[in-house]
Amino acid sequence: MKFEWRVAVRYLRSPYKPAVLRLITLLSIAGVAAGVATLVVALAMNSGFRRAIQERLLGVTAHVNLTRPGADGIRDYAAVCDRLRAQESVRAAAPAIYQTVLLSSGGRARGVVLKGVAPALEVETNQALRQVRQSIGKYSAPADFSADKDGIEAVLLGHLLAEELRVTPGAYVTLTSPQGRLTPFGMVPRARRFRVTGIFDSGFYDYDTNWAFVDLAAAQGLAGTGDLVNVIEVRLAQLDRADELAPQLAARAGAGFSASTWMEQNRALFRALRLEKLVTGIFIGLITFVAGLNVLVVLAMTVTEKARDIAVLVAMGARRDQVRNIFVLQGIAVGALGTALGLTAGYGAAWAAETWRLIPLDPQVYAVPYVPFDLNWADALWIAAASLAICAAATVVPSRGAARLLPVEILRYE
Repeated sequence: MKFEWRVAVRYLRSPYKPAVLRLITLLSIAGVAAGVATLVVALAMNSGFRRAIQERLLGVTAHVNLTRPGADGIRDYAAVCDRLRAQESVRAAAPAIYQTVLLSSGGRARGVVLKGVAPALEVETNQALRQVRQSIGKYSAPADFSADKDGIEAVLLGHLLAEELRVTPGAYVTLTSPQGRLTPFGMVPRARRFRVTGIFDSGFYDYDTNWAFVDLAAAQGLAGTGDLVNVIEVRLAQLDRADELAPQLAARAGAGFSASTWMEQNRALFRALRLEKLVTGIFIGLITFVAGLNVLVVLAMTVTEKARDIAVLVAMGARRDQVRNIFVLQGIAVGALGTALGLTAGYGAAWAAETWRLIPLDPQVYAVPYVPFDLNWADALWIAAASLAICAAATVVPSRGAARLLPVEILRYE
C-alpha cells in the first residue's frame, strides 16, 4: 500500500488543489471533529450524571432493604442483623425505622421523612453523617446523637431543610407524629422536642431538603411502636451484586422477609439515563454521518479534478484496485485526522469542565451543584471505530468511479 498511500497524501497536501476543494476538505475534517467531540462530551456528561447520582444515592441509602410485609414490624432485628453480618458479602447491616412527621420551629413547619437509626452503625456507613456542621462554620465533625444536659434528644437535619426553617445547630425543634395516642379526649398526636445537634450535606437535593435523623429509641418513642423497626438496611462489599444477593439475604434473615435493592428502587431513574445515552449517541452521531457526506463530496470532486492523473497512472501500469485504494486511503485519512482532533478536543473539554466545575447548576432542580463529566476512555474506541467506518463507507462510490475511468477516453485529445 506504499504507492497508494504516497499518492493519496500527495493529493491531500497538493498546493495546486483548487481553493474550493481545499476549503471543502478542511470543512470535512472540521465536521468529523465536531461530531466526534460533541459525542464525547455528551456521553461523558451522561455518564457523569449517572455516577454522581449513584454516589449520592448510595451515600445515604442501603444496597439492600429487608422488610417483613404484613407484619407490624421487625422485633428480632438485633438477631437478624447478627445473622446478616456473618455473611462474607455483607459489609454492614443496621436497623432503621421510617416515618413521616411534622417538623416545626419558630412558627414555621413542614413535613419531613424522619429516620430512626442506630448511631454507631449509621455513622459508619452513611457518608452524609460522617461530616456534619455542629456549629456555624464548616462541615467537620461526625454526627452527634447524644442528648443534652436536660435529656432532650438529638436530631440532625439536611442543610436545605435547615435553611428553609432558619434553624442552626443548637436550636430546638418539635417533631409531631400523626400516629397519635388515645386519650379521654380522643386521638392526640405524639409530639416531642428535639435539639438540633448537626446539619448534614449529602449533596442530594431530595435528602437535604426532606430528611432528618434521630436515635432509634427516640423514633420508636415518637411513633409509639415499642422496640421494633420496619426495615433492616444492608450494605454489600460489592454493590453491583445486589440483585444476585438480595434473595439469599432475605432467606438468611428468616421467614416472611422480602428484599428490595437500590437498583429496583431507582430503576426508572437509571433506565431513563441509559435511554438518554442511547438517544444522545444516535442523534449526535448524525453529525458525523453528515460529515461523512462531505468526505464523499471531497473525493468525488477530487476524482473529477484528477481524472487525467488517474488516466496517466493507469496507462503507466497502475492496477484499478490501486487506483481505488488511493481514494479510499484519502477518505480514511480525512476521517482519521478529524477523529483524532475530535477526541482530543472532546476529552480535553470534558476534563477541564470536570476538574474546574465550569458549568454550575441549580441543585434544587438537578440534584447536583455542577455538570459532572465521567471520562470513559473505552468510549473512545467505539466512537473512533464508528467515525472511521462512516468515512470509509463514504469512499466506496467515488473510489469505484475512479477505478472505472477509461484512460483512452481521457487522453485521446491530450
